[in-house]
Amino acid sequence: MMNLMMMMGYIILTVSCIFILRCIWETINWVWFKPRKIENLLRQQGLVGNSYKLLYGDLKVNSKMRHEDREKSIPFTNDYFAHVFPFLHQLESKYGEICFSWMGPTPFINITNPILLTDAFSRMHDFLKLQLRGHQPQQQPNPLVASIACGLAHYEGDKWDMHRKLLNPAFHMHKLKTTLPAFYTSVIEMVNKWDKLLATSSSREIDLCPYLTSLTGDVISRIAFGSTYDEGRRIFELISEQQKCVAPLVNSIYIPGWKYVPTKTNKMIKDKNAEIEHLLKKIIDKKVKAMKNGEGSKDDVLGILIESTSKREKKLRMSFRDLIEECKLFYFVGHDSTSMLLVWAMILLSKHQDWQDRAREEVLATFGTNPPDFEGLNRLKIMKMIIREVSRLYPPAPSVIRRIKPGGATLGGLYLPEGLLLGMSIIHAHHNPKYWGDDAKEFKPERFSDGVGKATNATNTFLPFGWGPRYCIGQNLALIEAKMALSIFFQKFAFELSPSYSHAPTGVITLKPQHGAHLILRRI
Repeated sequence: MMNLMMMMGYIILTVSCIFILRCIWETINWVWFKPRKIENLLRQQGLVGNSYKLLYGDLKVNSKMRHEDREKSIPFTNDYFAHVFPFLHQLESKYGEICFSWMGPTPFINITNPILLTDAFSRMHDFLKLQLRGHQPQQQPNPLVASIACGLAHYEGDKWDMHRKLLNPAFHMHKLKTTLPAFYTSVIEMVNKWDKLLATSSSREIDLCPYLTSLTGDVISRIAFGSTYDEGRRIFELISEQQKCVAPLVNSIYIPGWKYVPTKTNKMIKDKNAEIEHLLKKIIDKKVKAMKNGEGSKDDVLGILIESTSKREKKLRMSFRDLIEECKLFYFVGHDSTSMLLVWAMILLSKHQDWQDRAREEVLATFGTNPPDFEGLNRLKIMKMIIREVSRLYPPAPSVIRRIKPGGATLGGLYLPEGLLLGMSIIHAHHNPKYWGDDAKEFKPERFSDGVGKATNATNTFLPFGWGPRYCIGQNLALIEAKMALSIFFQKFAFELSPSYSHAPTGVITLKPQHGAHLILRRI
């Protein structure tokens, strides 16, 4: 018996030693051997970039430069890349437009050529979304970032295909046409708040950001979930608080298992996520009850999601966890990107008064003082030109990141190994004078007077909503919402920049004005 126990002890000790040695080897390989191997491979192909620094790579200097630049404002020009991404700007100035840096032990190549961008966007099976809930640290940022929203935007393969097919009908144009009354109600409720502000004076300074965030939140709540912003207000507040919590983690090294450590940040993120899910479940339960009573629409986003959880075919059935993740995603993306499109449109039109006047003239000629209708919105040529130019100069997502598929992939004649991240700079594509002319960084909506194809010389360099099979599913929704809101604004008010406005675009997931959008509001 004693010999048996000793033998078992030796076996356990041996297995433990092997496990520990394997963990040590995998860690050393992750932080040193693999990065050096990839760096050598990239340099052999003629690529240039910073040499790898143990564990941290370029994260520290990147974080420091971004923090320093966030303390500054810049002149009101549309040449803001160096302010938003100072480290990448410095890197490109030193090495050229295709070069590599290091997000910790992870090599990162930033591409700016629009031809390569559209190629990468089109090949969704070669250039994958980040594994936000995976376990390979060399292929992902901190997975706590995924607590904001996962869903369709982060799925791959059959799961992405199934979710996309389920949700597509909710965003068809004929369906969106029926949402105009909800759009109108939301905008009018906000406009009434502005009317009250002007009850005792002819003009008033306002920060547009909270108003437009509230507006787009209300719209997405009404049309996607059948609720109102007041019901979902706490959800939006929690998502905003989560963004602030995870922002410092975007450029941090993820240590496997760290999300389980009870740090203050981890606890805050976990608690906020639990509250969001609790509130969403209440909204879902309310919707289910209404649908059973024949009162709730089955054709909006939430109705489609709920119906999919009860499908008989497993390959078409969505789990309740998937339903929650899709709800979180649409609450987040559905209002954030559209609100920022409207914010930048109002800032630019407040600076360029001639275009604000032209937009107002077109709106009044089309609708007078009547509520905008679907056919009229589609006829607004000047408004369409303005919205396109705004989304060109200030794209909602200034840059997106992809990971390379297992086994590696080729792009532009380069072999990119697995374990490498690909940064795809939308700003560069939109501001490139080679494709847009010497006035590429100027606000000139007239460049779109004959459509996108003519403006880009048919080069696919206009990418505000992505490209290829993963283009933004909510693109048409965002454009209709923007046209409706701007039309009603210009029917009733005039806007100009406030002297207190400080121009400082900043990129934390979406592109935002760091110090708000302070405008002078006047009733017309």
